[in-house]
Amino acid sequence: MIYQSFAQLYDELFDDQLYLQWRDYTLNRLDPTTTSVLDLAGGAGRLACLLAARGLKVTVADFSAEMLSLASQHAAEEGLNLQLVEADMRDLTGLPLFDAVTCYADSFCYLDDLAAVSQSFKQVAAHLKSGGKFLFDLITPYQTDTVYPGYMYNYEDDDHRRAFMWQSFANDEVEHGVIHELAFFNRLADGNYQRVGETHFERSYPLAAIKTALAASGFNSVSVTADFGRQPVQPTTTRWFFECQK
Repeated sequence: MIYQSFAQLYDELFDDQLYLQWRDYTLNRLDPTTTSVLDLAGGAGRLACLLAARGLKVTVADFSAEMLSLASQHAAEEGLNLQLVEADMRDLTGLPLFDAVTCYADSFCYLDDLAAVSQSFKQVAAHLKSGGKFLFDLITPYQTDTVYPGYMYNYEDDDHRRAFMWQSFANDEVEHGVIHELAFFNRLADGNYQRVGETHFERSYPLAAIKTALAASGFNSVSVTADFGRQPVQPTTTRWFFECQK
């Protein structure tokens, strides 16, 4: 199979166990009366399908039309109905109100700065019903400053048809910033390899700054945990999980 884009390869090789953990984290925190969920930056719809399979009405909003096309394929394969919207998380104009909003895989960390994150929080609040839940995660400054610099991960199929290389570096121009160099190699029918690569930029922020931004956006109840809600936050926590209520 010839992959035309990074999105297809990313979707193929992403760890399915993470989606299951995000599903469980979400379902364990939603009110029993919840019916509508907006999965912000929902990508290829893997989590959305898991939630829709539990009877929830899920809308996937993503900036990438190609990711949404993959989401449509996955939903069709599983006989599920997803609402798909191409949108920037900083401007959700036109979307209705939802009982809950989710945003995982540190998607907010890909925005340029805290002002953009704050704008997204305000957009979420504007499209969340009173009493609704906002669930999301962020990588921590410990992850960007200590774990990621010099990090490397390599993967290869047993039959040597596909390989994945991931290298991370500190971004010296951005506080708590990191640069990821990602490359996929896919063997073609003639034995040659197709390379598809991208460079990703992420950044984190002090926890106090995130809490201040949430409060300014109208979230008066904020709980922060680690390990998909199973552990309290520690100095070495690599990913925060936020449970917020409007």
